[in-house]
Amino acid sequence: MSTELLVGDGAFEALAGEWDALAARGMTDTPFQTWAYQRAWWAHLRPPDATLLTVAVRDEDGQLAAIGCFFHRDGTLHFNGCIEETDYLDLIAPNERAERAWSAVLDCLETAEPAWTALDLCNVPAASPTRAVLRALAEKRGHAFDEEQIEVCPTIDLPATFDAYLESLDSKQRRELSRKLRRAEAAELTTTVVGPDDDVDAAVERFLELLQMSTYEKRDWLNDGRRAVFHDVARAAQAAGTLQLLFCGIEGRAAAALFNFDYRDRIWVYNSGLDPSAFAALSPGVILTAAAIERAIALGRAEFDFLRGDEEYKYRFGATDRPIYRLHVGRAG
Repeated sequence: MSTELLVGDGAFEALAGEWDALAARGMTDTPFQTWAYQRAWWAHLRPPDATLLTVAVRDEDGQLAAIGCFFHRDGTLHFNGCIEETDYLDLIAPNERAERAWSAVLDCLETAEPAWTALDLCNVPAASPTRAVLRALAEKRGHAFDEEQIEVCPTIDLPATFDAYLESLDSKQRRELSRKLRRAEAAELTTTVVGPDDDVDAAVERFLELLQMSTYEKRDWLNDGRRAVFHDVARAAQAAGTLQLLFCGIEGRAAAALFNFDYRDRIWVYNSGLDPSAFAALSPGVILTAAAIERAIALGRAEFDFLRGDEEYKYRFGATDRPIYRLHVGRAG
C-alpha cells in the first residue's frame, strides 16, 4: 500500500471522484462518511485554528483503499466531523482491510506536520473493527490506548408490518400510541414528504424554523454554520435519493418535522423540529415519528436509528441502545 498526505480542504476536490465508492464499502457506512457530509462539515463548522489532514491509502494498482480524514488542533488529531453534529465516525475502509489500512494511516501520520501527540477519535460504533485494530496497533507501537463509551444510539429493529411493530411495544405504549393515531386521523393531521423535484432549500428553511421553535437549546444551537450544513447536506441527499424530509400538520400549517436520511436499508433520524403552539393536543411530534416508522416498514427498511441521545421518547417507540465509543491514543515519546 502507498499513502499520500493531503493538507487542507483541497483533499475533497482531489478525492471527489473516488470518495463515495469507497465509503459505500466502508466498515462504517453511514450518511456521515459521504463526501458531501464530510466536505460540508469542514466548510462550515471547522474549529478555529484547525488544520485538515487527510491520508489517502492506495493499493498496488492505484485503487483507493482507505481515507483517514482528520483535523489537527492543539497537538491532537480528531476525525473530521467530531463531535457534536456527527453521529458515527470512523476510518473509511472495508472491514477486511481495516488492519492494513489503519497501519498505513498511522505510518503516514508518524511524519505528518503539524506534529501531534494524541489521537482523540469520537463516535466510533460498537461493531467497528477499529476498536480492536487500533488498540492492537497502538500497543504494538508503544502508544497508550484507552476507550470509553460516550453515548448511545437508540435503534428499532423493524418487523415486516406496522401491525407487528405495534404489537412489539409494551401494552401501555401500544394503547397510548394507537389512541393518538386515531385522534390525529379524525382531525385530518397529515404527513407530507419532500420529493425529488421539490424546492429543497425552501423545505429546509421551513424545517429550521420548526427546529428553532422546539426548545431554547435548539434555538441557541442553530448557528449560521449549522444552517449551512443542513442546506448543503439536504441538496446532496436529495440529488442522491437519500433525503427523507417530512412535515406533519393541518391545512398547510406545519406543526412538526423530521430531517432523516434513507440510506443503506436504514432510516437515520438526524434532527427534528416542533412548533409547541400548533395542534399540541394532537401530539404532532409523536404522530410524525410513528408515520416515519410506518413508512420505513412499508419501504422494507430493516432499522430505524434515532442516532445519538438517550431521550425517553425514543424508548417509548421501542428503541434499544447501541453504544458508541471514544478512542484515545497517546503517542509514545
